[in-house]
Amino acid sequence: MGEMLAAGTATKGSAGYVAIERVTGTLQGRKGSFVLIHMGIMSRGVPSLTVQVVPDSGTDELTGLSGRLAIEISNGQHHYSFDYALP
Repeated sequence: MGEMLAAGTATKGSAGYVAIERVTGTLQGRKGSFVLIHMGIMSRGVPSLTVQVVPDSGTDELTGLSGRLAIEISNGQHHYSFDYALP
């Protein structure tokens, strides 16, 4: 579940978005959910993206989760890398 807002500009290749999403699943055999917050900027075709776990948003066995998600796009495919820590 998530929500996203985006805005473009009159300059080709410049835009921005913010999003927030709840992720439910299992990490290292531990079940629960957490919230990710996204901030993406495209400045004249140069992308910048930050996706981070909202502090203290972990539930159940994911309480205390922290981390960042990296998204790389190559040849039209998305590749995800989640660098996280669990207490």
